[in-house]
Formats: sequence, structure tokens, C-alpha cells
Amino acid sequence: MITLAIDTSEARGSVALLHDRGVVVRLHNDASDYSVWLLPAVNQVLSEAGSGIEQLQLLAVSTGPGSFTGLRVGLTTAKAWAEVYGTPIVGVSRLAAVAQSQGTESPFVAACYDAQRAQLFAALYRRASSGLERVGEELVVSPDDFVSLVNSEAGREPVCWISPDPELIRNSSTMSTRIATGDQILASPAELAITIARLAQQSAANGQFTDPLALDANYVRRSDAEIFWKGPASGVR
Repeated sequence: MITLAIDTSEARGSVALLHDRGVVVRLHNDASDYSVWLLPAVNQVLSEAGSGIEQLQLLAVSTGPGSFTGLRVGLTTAKAWAEVYGTPIVGVSRLAAVAQSQGTESPFVAACYDAQRAQLFAALYRRASSGLERVGEELVVSPDDFVSLVNSEAGREPVCWISPDPELIRNSSTMSTRIATGDQILASPAELAITIARLAQQSAANGQFTDPLALDANYVRRSDAEIFWKGPASGVR
């Protein structure tokens, strides 16, 4: 299945093309806006694979959480292609991709990455017979509070912490108690679009697609404009 995946959730984004001959990927590793970077990057991976946009069999796109501007660019582009070319599309949580990016058999997986303002985008997953199942909601939360949440759910069971920002968890003032129970802290790869593509392929194999018109971002945190006009929200969101 020829699958194009787009991840514009934050500055460390990527696009990946999975096809029968392998994987082609491009990383967003400069300061350019996604509105400038995305289309040339997609054209590069398509050209390298000898494919065209009309030949895609599946579109995969990150739904966040992450940057408001970045997510809008990625989602709008993917939705437009789905409408124009009739290509099936699947929206994938970036936190789910982080959680699945490393091969671990730990009973619990805690996925997170930097949300700025001394906070993390985070989610906890429990291993079940069908794979990883999310425990609760995706959150924006401080590192210490995320460790406390994981403590309350996992207890003394081992947890694998996976993040592109492992130092933010490692430096948490409460993490030493988790390390003592045998927890691991692993760095996720930068090319998360590859995992996003594979998760979308799994959904497609099960007949689970996303309606392009209903596809939307999960920002988790309100925009700066909303915070400015409405004031800070209560709780961790």
C-alpha cells in the first residue's frame, strides 16, 4: 500500500512515503514555516519513490496534540488531497505514534513530548491483547504531575517512558521513585511520520478510515488568543 504520512504537530515534523520498495522520509529540521516547507518535502519523497500524488492509496496525518499553526497546515493539505483525489485518509494521534515508536513489551507505556511553558503533551497506555490502549485522555501537564498520574495508574508495574524529549521526564523531581521500580526511559525517533503511516495502515486494514470532513486536530490546550481573551482555564488542560 502506497501511504503518505504528514506530521506537522511541532517544529520537529516529518513526511514519509511507505511503498513496496521501502520508505522515503524528510525531516523538518530548519526554521521554515510548514506553509513553505510541506509541499516541496512531499514532492521530494514522491519523486524519490517514483510516484505521484494521484497514485497514493492512503493518506495519514497527525492530529496532534501540538502547534495550532502547524497542525492546521498539515490537516488542511491532507484533507484537500483526500477530497480532490478520493484517497482514503486516517488521522493518527502523535502521542500514539510516540508510544508505538519503540518495540517494548512493558505493561504500561507513557508517551510525552515538550508542550512548552514547562508542560508536556502526554498520555498513558496500557498493554492489552489487542495492543496498546490509552488510559484516560491526552493531556497537557507538568512533568511532575504526569509522573504522579502514572504512579496512580501503574503502581509498581513497569512503565516504559518514550519521548523525543526524554530529559524532561528524566529531570522530573519525582522520577527517581519510578526508576527504582525498573522503569525505562527511551527516546523516540525523529521520523514519527513513519510510525504514523504504519498505524494508519493498521487502521485501514481493519476498515477504519476517517471522514475528511470530520477530521480535526486535538489541540488539547487552547490557543494563545483564547487564553488572552478568556483567561486561564482551570485544571491541567
